[in-house]
Parts: sequence; C-alpha cells; structure tokens
Amino acid sequence: MVTSAYTVAFEGIEARIVEVQCAITTGLPHFGLVGLPDKAVSEARERVRAALGAMSIALPAKRITVNLSPADLPKEGSHFDLPIALALLAALEIIPKDEVAGVIALGELSLDGRLMPVVGALPAAMAAAEEDKALLCPRACGAEAAWVGATEVLAANSLDEVVRHYTGQRPLPPAEAGEVVADPLKRDMAEVKGQERAKRALEIAAAGRHHMFMSGTPGSGKSMLAARLPGILPPLSAQEALETSMIHSLAGLLNEGGISRTRPFCEPHHTASMAAIVGGGKGAKPGQISLAHNGVLFLDEFPEFPRQVLDTLRQPIETGEVVVARANAHVRYPCRFLLVAAANPCKCGYLSDPARACAKAPVCGSDYMGRISGPLMDRFDLRVEVPPVSYTDLDLPANGESSATVAARVQAARARQSARFAGHERARVNADMEGALLEQTATPDAEGRDLLARVAERFGLSARGYHRVLRVARTIADLDGSDHVRKPHVAEAVSYRMPPTAG
Repeated sequence: MVTSAYTVAFEGIEARIVEVQCAITTGLPHFGLVGLPDKAVSEARERVRAALGAMSIALPAKRITVNLSPADLPKEGSHFDLPIALALLAALEIIPKDEVAGVIALGELSLDGRLMPVVGALPAAMAAAEEDKALLCPRACGAEAAWVGATEVLAANSLDEVVRHYTGQRPLPPAEAGEVVADPLKRDMAEVKGQERAKRALEIAAAGRHHMFMSGTPGSGKSMLAARLPGILPPLSAQEALETSMIHSLAGLLNEGGISRTRPFCEPHHTASMAAIVGGGKGAKPGQISLAHNGVLFLDEFPEFPRQVLDTLRQPIETGEVVVARANAHVRYPCRFLLVAAANPCKCGYLSDPARACAKAPVCGSDYMGRISGPLMDRFDLRVEVPPVSYTDLDLPANGESSATVAARVQAARARQSARFAGHERARVNADMEGALLEQTATPDAEGRDLLARVAERFGLSARGYHRVLRVARTIADLDGSDHVRKPHVAEAVSYRMPPTAG
C-alpha cells in the first residue's frame, strides 16, 4: 500500500506542491528517501525515526521507501520532516490516510517529537488555499500562516498532538492570525533644517516611487534625509503587505507571525556581496532588493559598492523582478523598490571646498563618480545636490513641515494614481507607466512639450531619460492637484534631471 502526504518546495516566493509517497514492502530492513533531496531532507530519516521512537512507535523490520514527487524538482529544507512522518504514520495505519491527503504539511521534527518553526509558512498557506487543502504547521508558524484566511490552518506543538488530532482524541483548534506589527518610531521631516530642495525631491520620490540620487559633502544630511523617507510614505495596502510578507517569511524575518503595514527600509553596507544585495547563496535566498519590495532601498556611499554589484541593479530597476539563475533552477523574486543613493562628490568629500579638498582635486571627483556607470545613473529620476548647512541655520529652531503634513500630500497624490491605474495590472504608481499609458496620461501641454524638446536636444537626453522626465512631471502635477501636465511641472522635473555639480 502506498500512502501520500503533501508539502511544498519553494522556488522563489512560489510554493510548488510536492507529494510525499510512502511504501512499506517486504525485504531487508531499510529506510530510503528518494526524489532529489538535499542533505537536510536526507537527514529527515533519522529525525523521523527518533521522533516516532519518543512516542513508542517502532518502525517495522521491512523496506520503507519514501518518494518526493516530482522527482526532478530539488527538495531543500528541514520542513519535509512532518509530511514524511505523516505519510509513514498513514502507511502504518496509525492515522487515516484520507485525512493526511487533505492537508499540506511542513515542519521540522526534533528528536523528542516537538515541532520546530520553519520558514515559508505564509507562501505555503497561499499554496494550500489554491489547492483547497488545509495547512498543518508548527505552533510557532500558525499566526503567520493564518493571515491567509482562505484556508484552515492547524498548528501543533508536537507530533504527538498531530496524531491525537487525526485519531479524534484531541482536535487542534484553528490557528489565529498574528497581530499587526506597530509602526516603529518614525523620524520627522521637521527635524531637518534647511535642504528645502532635497526635501521637495524626497516628497516627489515618495509620491511616484521615483529613484533618487543625492550628492553632497560629508555631514550635509544625506543619510538624515533618507532615514525620514519611510515617515512620508503611505502604509502598505493589503495586497502589498501580503506580497512583502511572503518574501520576509522565506527569509525568516516575520516575528511571531506579525505582519507590518510599514514599508520596508533596507540599508545594506557597501561591503555587502552580490548575493546579499541581489539574492543567491545556498537555496537562492532573497537579497536586499527583494526584501525592500514595495519599500525603500537606501545605498549610502554609493560609489563604494563594487561596480559589478551596482550594475546588477540595472535590470531589476527596469523590470521590478530579479531572476537568480543557478545550474539546477531559476528562482524569481519581485523587487519593486524605491532606490535612494547617496554619495560624496569625491573620495575626500570636499571637492567644492578649496580649503579642505585633497591635492588631486578636481580629477578625484570625476574618477570617484566614474565608478557609477552611465546606464545606471540614467535610471535615477531625481538627482539632487545636498549642500552643507551653515552653523547659523543649525542654531535656528525647527520650523519646517512635519512628516505628517508631507505624508498627507503624498497620500493624496498616490490616491490619484490608484484611481488612474485601476484597470491596469502592472501599473500602480507613476514610475510604472510605459508605452501608450505613459503617452495618454503624462503628455504635457504645448509649452511643456516645447520645453522638453529643447532640453532633450540641448542635453542629449536618452529615450529612457525623456520618459522618466515625463513620469516625474506627472507626479509633480499629481502633487499639485492638476489633471494635466503643464510647463511648470515639466520645468521642475527637468531641473531634477540635471547631473549634480561639484559646487
């Protein structure tokens, strides 16, 4: 007799159904596991054997074969322990095989039978809902998985509780969704003194999800400005929160099953590897650009990142997804993020100050900024120079607009975009517009077109640059409450397109 249990194997955020088949036949005693398992899955035999022994269940002196189907799909992770144990218990006729076939299970077994938490419970619950099955997982993962309300989630502390549930001795109650994680303490825009142009650019970036590049001397406030960007971004919608949480679930970053409505803010160090930024490593895990999906990716000391790492950002910026290619699989992750980069104008940082600049000025400036390729720089919609703030300005009391005031304008602009793109699947904000949609919604008036044509000819705008100016102009018009893109909107968008000067 062959019994089956079901689990999932992860390919990016996609959870593919895996059938765990178990057959007990006559022959020399053996416990075999086939179906392209990795080391962690192969070791499940010993964990399952020990867990069953802790429950006083002895394996028969027969040949036990467990097959993970489809056999050509790589199986990775310790979450296969529980479905293997379920298939084996059904084959031993300890629990009903029909009950086991109606759930998708995942969980790691300790040697005493306790169920240990695993990553990926949220995408596994999504897969269970699509297959019209329940989800069985460790207690620590239940609050996370229960956010998918379309399927029943059963969470147990041990394998013994699972057996008692399926034998009718003590049914497991459905798991309840975790709490919405409270927003962390946000830094206020009112604390930033001066830098009015940079704050305006930050507002435009937040309203349309436009990528932004800041250049300025050390201590001018670039990092301070970037840290206040989350405070003016609108909260995640329900769909965005689920998308983001699925990635964080695979990375093991959901604390106690809580889901946050705050947009992610990732700021990796410039020594981070390509696998850390883009994704990869063992199991092709998501990188920082995917963890920042629907949020902000802040790269400080931008030219200090390895050139190869920076250039890998070019395609994800355009497509909103990244494909981590490996010899045995191609893993796809979404990465629709707002990129904010900050850089000093040169290695010493004081290119614009003759009294403090190094002896290599001004050559050091072109050499330092030359580490950023032209195609990558062309993808920044907003380029802002952040000058140093004078001591007299620092002594003045804070009198700028608060983050709440700016966030209200950003929220209103985002609401206009949501209404505009209601019938478009791929476009959510102005930065997503392309093709006919861009021409339909962002074409400026006659004066604006003339201005943009002169700028394109004078400064040699690329086709990408031309379209990005239109997108930024559309966002400025949304912030202005205008249904049409006019010449002042184009003029302001063009001003942010000009490369930052050294001083």
